[in-house]
Amino acid sequence: MTDRLDLPAGFRWGAATAAYQIEGAVDEDGRGPSVWDVFCARPGAVRDGHSGAVACDHYHRYAEDVELMRGLGLDGYRFSIAWSRIQPAGAGKVNEAGLAFYDRLVDALLGAGITPLPTLFHWDLPQALEEGGGWLDRDTAYRFAEYAALVADRLGDRVPAWITLNEPFVHTVFGYALGIHAPGRTLMFEALPAAHHQLLAHGLAASVLHERGLEVLLSNNLTLVEPASSDPADLAAATAYDALHNRLFTDPVLLGRYPDLSALGVPEDIFGAVHPGDLDLIRTPGLDGLGLNFYNPTRVAAPTEPGLPFTLVDIPDVPHTAFGWPVVPDALRRLLLNLRDVYGNTLPPITITENGCSVTEDTDPDQPRIDYLATHLDALARAVAEGVDVRGYYTWSLLDNFEWAEGLFSQRFGLVHVDFATQRRTPRASYAWYRDLIAGQRACRVR
Repeated sequence: MTDRLDLPAGFRWGAATAAYQIEGAVDEDGRGPSVWDVFCARPGAVRDGHSGAVACDHYHRYAEDVELMRGLGLDGYRFSIAWSRIQPAGAGKVNEAGLAFYDRLVDALLGAGITPLPTLFHWDLPQALEEGGGWLDRDTAYRFAEYAALVADRLGDRVPAWITLNEPFVHTVFGYALGIHAPGRTLMFEALPAAHHQLLAHGLAASVLHERGLEVLLSNNLTLVEPASSDPADLAAATAYDALHNRLFTDPVLLGRYPDLSALGVPEDIFGAVHPGDLDLIRTPGLDGLGLNFYNPTRVAAPTEPGLPFTLVDIPDVPHTAFGWPVVPDALRRLLLNLRDVYGNTLPPITITENGCSVTEDTDPDQPRIDYLATHLDALARAVAEGVDVRGYYTWSLLDNFEWAEGLFSQRFGLVHVDFATQRRTPRASYAWYRDLIAGQRACRVR
């Protein structure tokens, strides 16, 4: 067990969720449909035909969930705002009832001594915008900035820091390239304009937020990419994959340029999506912090079939989560050191905005999750000792939830078990472990 971690004063402990995964109430109080409502209605798109229509019913039970957070002793709570609750069509008229929900949630969090950390976009694009092209349409970036302004004007007096986007890599690849997630398009590398337009949306929204005196983060799922061997073909494959998964989303915001994507067959202007001045719009607002979502490293080998310049291979002889993801805690330390070495003084302070372990419904006791969290926090502390500026850690997730294409039951990440039939919340052993860890860290600070 991790008894004490040598972390900086003011280090923030949190937990994270996302709107479509927990809120439910998809047809209430003026909310418009999102791409996930439509995708879940597609036969065969989601395991067992599940959806987030009810999920954890957090929309009605948020007060109970805030009490669970209070019980953990959290410093912060990362949640996302459902764009289609604020603007049902993704533009134009504001839905007052939607804003009022987040008003209540923010006030409840502050009343519990918990700082809200909202994410403006966690994959649930209003369906009306998708019908106009979604993230393949440049105009969506400008609509996003307008939406950001509306929400910040309502909540910014109480919410000091904001995350613009969650995991644009996953949303681009799973949603637009492979069709595994909403909106279910299968464009392969021609999906990359969606990545550029999300980054443009980030830059435009960051300017809006900074104008209001608010701090801005962007969260992406970053991975430590390692070649399967020292063979030059494997090394080249790893470089190509790192450019796609990591540097496509960090280089523009930190360096003002895209990495070399030629190995992917992607032209410098990303199929005409990059306009003159775009990279200035993406980089110029600056980041007050980089959100890092980390779950596992990725091993890459030379391609075995035409079409992709790499092959992803498993990492043997290590534990795996229920998702089949390899558990290699030291990969988090090495990734943090790589970020420091690559970006130098352009790297802002880092917050771990997601890190967690999925288990199956019948896993008991909760030791695999505790071991995962403890070993990754140890790795984080070692990176801090080696000079990486990490300011906080938000575990994924507070609650079991709707796990996207995997539905409700097969992958459970929660510190709190949710019985989706009764909505009963039951804290797991990992909840008590995390609570005690946070309390212990606080006790060490005041000695």
